[in-house]
Amino acid sequence: MNEPQKNYTNGVLMTLSVIGMKWKPLILCHLVAGPQRPAELKRVVQGISAKVLTDQLRELERDGIITRKVFNEVPPHVEYAISAYGKSLVSVLGMMAKWGEDRIDFLQSNGDDVQLAYRDHEKYDI
Repeated sequence: MNEPQKNYTNGVLMTLSVIGMKWKPLILCHLVAGPQRPAELKRVVQGISAKVLTDQLRELERDGIITRKVFNEVPPHVEYAISAYGKSLVSVLGMMAKWGEDRIDFLQSNGDDVQLAYRDHEKYDI
């Protein structure tokens, strides 16, 4: 697990240190819809390994962005959700989604063969 850095040149670097890796924004995008179990996240975040998912979830929890709730049922399970503090990132994710959708439109208008499976920026209430 990566240790948090202590010195930052600007706020963008801090934001990237929390969500800048490939998987964390994707995990958060799926948690916007509501709490999910790790197996659900593994299924919807295509291409992520179980180990990387676990590491990323631990880092997001350590940073206070998500919460982990343990259910003492048979069989026991856990769910992850965006924390109250983590919800402050939802608008950032929404802007990233909208920018990415606009970028796809731009590339398509220039004749590039790029595809977008679905548009979802509306779910972020931006």
